[in-house]
Amino acid sequence: MKSRSPLVNRIAIVVCAVVLTSMVSMATTLAVSKSIEGNATAINLAGALRMGAFRLLSHVAGAQESSTGENSIQNMASRYELSLRNNNIARAIPAAEDHPLAKQYQAIRAFWEQTLRPGLENHPQGSSASADILAATQSYVNSVDQLVNMLERRTEARIGLLHLIQIISLAFSILIIVALFVDLRSRVLKPLRKLVSIAKAVGEQDFSHKANLKGSDELAQLGSAFDQMSSELALTYFDLEERARSKTDELEKSHAALQLLHASSRNLFANHDLCSGAVPMLQELEQLLGIGPIRLYLHDRQSSEPVQAVTTASIERPFYCRDHHCNACLVTPDVYDELPIEDHDGRRLLLPIRTPGKLLGTLEVWYPAEKGLSDTARRLLETLSDQLATAIFLEQQITEEQQLTLAEERTVIARELHDSLAQSLSYLKMQVARLRRLNIEGEQKSSHNAILDELSTGLNSAYRQLRELLATFRLKLDTPDLTTALSKTIEEFSERLGKPIGLFYNLPPQALSPNEEIHTLQIVREGLANAVKHADATEISVEVVFESPQVQARIRDNGKGLPEGGQPVNHYGLIIMQDRARTLGGQVAVQDRNEGGVEVILTFVPKSRHLIPAEVSNT
Repeated sequence: MKSRSPLVNRIAIVVCAVVLTSMVSMATTLAVSKSIEGNATAINLAGALRMGAFRLLSHVAGAQESSTGENSIQNMASRYELSLRNNNIARAIPAAEDHPLAKQYQAIRAFWEQTLRPGLENHPQGSSASADILAATQSYVNSVDQLVNMLERRTEARIGLLHLIQIISLAFSILIIVALFVDLRSRVLKPLRKLVSIAKAVGEQDFSHKANLKGSDELAQLGSAFDQMSSELALTYFDLEERARSKTDELEKSHAALQLLHASSRNLFANHDLCSGAVPMLQELEQLLGIGPIRLYLHDRQSSEPVQAVTTASIERPFYCRDHHCNACLVTPDVYDELPIEDHDGRRLLLPIRTPGKLLGTLEVWYPAEKGLSDTARRLLETLSDQLATAIFLEQQITEEQQLTLAEERTVIARELHDSLAQSLSYLKMQVARLRRLNIEGEQKSSHNAILDELSTGLNSAYRQLRELLATFRLKLDTPDLTTALSKTIEEFSERLGKPIGLFYNLPPQALSPNEEIHTLQIVREGLANAVKHADATEISVEVVFESPQVQARIRDNGKGLPEGGQPVNHYGLIIMQDRARTLGGQVAVQDRNEGGVEVILTFVPKSRHLIPAEVSNT
């Protein structure tokens, strides 16, 4: 069975002390009162002995000789002796023989038995009392007086002892009660006040107060529990406060990021240049969320690897950069080394850029490994990926629609040319053939034949150029890039040449507008047509490369090269290529190669909304 608690033990000890004091006081009071029980009777009887002694003396001195019966001196002495031996007086006398009161009582009895009674009984009846008998009676009475006084003093002493015991018991009880109150005040009231103050302080979110109660009683244990609770509450409160502050900061960042996404969405959808439209918004988002760099990769069906389209931090100018006056994504090597990339304790998050049923690209987000990425930041980045997917998808849709519109317009133009100009050229060729059949003779024959030959050559060249133009107009770009159209063109001219033609293509996605793609394709076709028809080449190669910020298209062959005049007479293909190059804002160079053959080089800078046509910058 478990022992009671210390506080209950202290209270039990105090109660037991009070009860024990009361019991001792009552027991001693009972014992003292018992010890003086009958003392008053004994004192009265002892006082009556004095009167009895004088009565006997008076009786002896005045009695007649013939006094007999109850009035005889012997009977009276016997009754007096019975009074002297009364039990009430004997009970008042201590049992110890060496006690002064017992000695005095024994002396009185011995004096009575040995001196006074014999003297009274032997005294002659009726004669006056002798001096000896008077002296003996007086001595006896004095002894009785002394016994009475001793009884009185003994009784008064016992009563005084009783008073002292009562006072001591009262004082001891008061001390116990005072000690109890002092103990309660120091060990109960003060701890309770401390605990109440701690509870109030905790209610006011002040966890600095501590009870620091010593001991092993309930209040000390309660104080320790309060201190532990206050410490745990402080940790919990500070943790909740920190979490609330963190959530508040996160919500503020989320709100700012949402505002940024909302404000940037219009620019993102309105700007046809993905890099210039997305980089400022992505850099602001990096600062808000404490992440970066962010890179966007687009999926190209002609490439096995995704093609980078946007980055927020780069040491070198990206190959797809169109505006060499823009340094938004360029950073110093020191700054780049501090970014949380793979070599600098960074983690990577890959988010798909997709529309229903179509994967457009991937958004690569780097963030510090020690900080991690919150759920709110992940949701914001997912929202960003959805916006980018929508913007890219709409841009591709617009590009495809522009290509389809352009193709339809060119088809209409081709049909009109075929129905009008082609028929007119055919008619003229027929008329030239009729003129040849006339067989004009005379001095004007040579001049007439020269004119007919010139007309025939011009008409044939014009008719051939018209057929090529019609073939070009009828060509459709059914993909959002130039690769497929070039591949089909290469296949077509490879069949005409009888040998494979090489193709190298590295333009980034969305590098050219639909109009630029058509003009580039037409210039490549014209160069291939010239190489196949006039160069007598066995090897032909085509390169379409992006050398930021320029696009170059090169058509090389190993044929016989250019004629001495640099261009055949009445050959309008080169003129048309130069016109198309000027339309693109570039130029076409046709030149002989040192190792043999001809090289056609088209160079132009793609146009975009933010493009500044200038020389390549050294930054």
